[in-house]
Amino acid sequence: MSHLDVLKDYSSFSFDDGRYQRTVYRRGQGPAVIVIHEIPGIHPQVVRFANRVAEAGMTVFLPHLFGDPGRPVTIPYVMQQMAINVCIRREFSAWATDRSSPIVDWLRALSRKVFAECGGKGVGAVGMCFTGNFALAMMTEPSVVAPVLSQPSLPLGIGAARKAAIGCSAEEIACAKRRFEQEDLSMIGLRFYGDPFIADARFDTYKNTFGDRFEAIEIDPKDGLRVQGAPPHSVLTVNLRDDDPEGPTKRAERRVIEFFKQRVGAV
Repeated sequence: MSHLDVLKDYSSFSFDDGRYQRTVYRRGQGPAVIVIHEIPGIHPQVVRFANRVAEAGMTVFLPHLFGDPGRPVTIPYVMQQMAINVCIRREFSAWATDRSSPIVDWLRALSRKVFAECGGKGVGAVGMCFTGNFALAMMTEPSVVAPVLSQPSLPLGIGAARKAAIGCSAEEIACAKRRFEQEDLSMIGLRFYGDPFIADARFDTYKNTFGDRFEAIEIDPKDGLRVQGAPPHSVLTVNLRDDDPEGPTKRAERRVIEFFKQRVGAV
């Protein structure tokens, strides 16, 4: 069985913005939502979430940024991709406290393309873990109207300044704040309490910076699915409890999908 079997219902295309070229997987009909996968890659639980977005009446786009599409999550696979993307690849700024990653420009260009094709009120975007803050930085692209930040883990590193930082430039933050007010928009942030990759100080920065335009969904780790003994981290994917349909993680998933539907104009 091929890892790509989990993407059998998706078509794919190559998108080049003049600087970066990546494969993008597509499924569904209706307004566009871009699902930016976490480390280690487009694994089966990321595809599961994307499927549910498509089933809710939207066209979902899964850009392949790193890893092997469809490959299941294992600890060695995660560690391998962390090393490659944190230490080697220049399109990601894992340590920067006051700027986003260069790949965000490519994502903005992708947003323009898919909005032109799919229409609606705009484009939704969700970043996860290593890509969590990308959805906020994408707000400088006018077509992006529904940013979701799931366990936003950048910048990495220790120290009070890094723990509180959100990895976006002053210009990106100012643009988002202005658009939130002028266009009556908002964003959602999700995390498990006590996650060492998302300190309280980081969520405090989001709350203090964006006020009631930032909807925080914070979940007790006891309500997440534990995998291989590790504390819960990925709200919408690995640690989502499908066996508890009325539990906090499933409610979070429903809220995010409903947020996308409302903002992008899905029927």
